[in-house]
Amino acid sequence: MAAANQLTALLNNMYATGLLDEQFQQLQMLQDSSSPDFVSEVVTLFCQDGERIIGELAKLLEKPSVDFDRVDAFVHQLKGSSASVGAQKVKNTCIQFREFCQSRSKDGCLKTLDSVRTEFYDLRGKFQTMLQLERQLQGFYPK
Repeated sequence: MAAANQLTALLNNMYATGLLDEQFQQLQMLQDSSSPDFVSEVVTLFCQDGERIIGELAKLLEKPSVDFDRVDAFVHQLKGSSASVGAQKVKNTCIQFREFCQSRSKDGCLKTLDSVRTEFYDLRGKFQTMLQLERQLQGFYPK
């Protein structure tokens, strides 16, 4: 049962530090016996998409002439997926990022990309730990 306690402590910490908001609880409520892997599938997709989008943003911001509209579109996409999984810090950093896109500030975008990257990879690491603990628990409670 150590995994259950670790999972509870991890989630409590993620809420307490503002990594997650109540939207993640809403997501968890959508999981039931007909879709037992719903949360892990959504979290996994979020992590894959987030990594891809951050890579695209880095490529776009490396160019001498930045297409701020494309950057903004990617940031908007990341903001939306962050909001849908309850990734509060990532979502809030995306809001700042979009302000720099709209003011056409390459320096501001680059600094905020670093912040988004930090927040995203911190959250992704915790999500990976969460999924690992859930897999351990499924060993205790077979479907």
